Amino acid sequence: MIRRALFPLLACFLLSVPSSVRAKDQFFDSSGVRIHYIVEGQGEPVVLIHGFTADIDKNWRTGFSAGPQNYRQGPRIIEALSRNYRVIALDNRGHGKSDKPHDTKQYGLEMVEDIVRLLDHLKIKKAHVVGYSMGAVITARLLVMHPDRLLSATLGGHGGIRDASRNQFYDELADSLEQGKGFGPLIVALTPAGRPKPTPEQIAAINAGLSKSNDPKALAAAVRGFRELAVEPEKLKTNRVPALALIGELDPLKKGVDALQRDMANLKVVVIPGADHVTAVSSPEFIKTLSEFLARHRSAESLKKAG
Repeated sequence: MIRRALFPLLACFLLSVPSSVRAKDQFFDSSGVRIHYIVEGQGEPVVLIHGFTADIDKNWRTGFSAGPQNYRQGPRIIEALSRNYRVIALDNRGHGKSDKPHDTKQYGLEMVEDIVRLLDHLKIKKAHVVGYSMGAVITARLLVMHPDRLLSATLGGHGGIRDASRNQFYDELADSLEQGKGFGPLIVALTPAGRPKPTPEQIAAINAGLSKSNDPKALAAAVRGFRELAVEPEKLKTNRVPALALIGELDPLKKGVDALQRDMANLKVVVIPGADHVTAVSSPEFIKTLSEFLARHRSAESLKKAG
């Protein structure tokens, strides 16, 4: 039986519920890689970048997370934001319905350029960008490489800054995926401090679901590109783009956001009480804080139209 401590991780990635209204699947060519995306709603553009092993639906629409007594549906972020914004969400390369190359050179900074190419494809000069976990790392790199394309940046579940101590973890995870051993290093790493470590049986159950919905070799290549994605802290000291970091109180990656708070200019940090890496994105506080942040940082052109 899977312990409550692991249920959020398993449920978030393995369960989904059909939505009554679905945006049309769309695709574009990003330097030879076919990228899947959707567009919902009207208004100022908001780009959503999902996390590792996830996709548009699991991260932003119909994933599940555990509540204090039971489970609750979440995160339904596309539904909430599309009432006021033009929401653009993509499946990162290596994930979902996008192409899944096995060459490490096809990841790293190419994942950053996918966002810029998507904006160009849609003829959008600037957008709000919201990333979660791996998506937050991509968003942080966008802040360094293409700040002129951002109205605001939200980093959820990750600070995005370089941490040499993570390199061994990346190697272990990539090796495990390439060798067919699964996601064990990731499952252990995301278990909050003080909670029981997952048993081999629990890891096997989660591995089965994640492997069914992903291409492990493509994900291994993506992991090997993470070192190229991470941002040197000093490059964020002069940041001028309004930025928000949202992190769960129990998230093992919180220390990276704590470091970001020391090093990054123009940043607001909000810690979600009682949430971990998986449950934070489904917390009512996540969408509430994000919605308020986006409303505060609407473009001058958008405010003029509204007035």
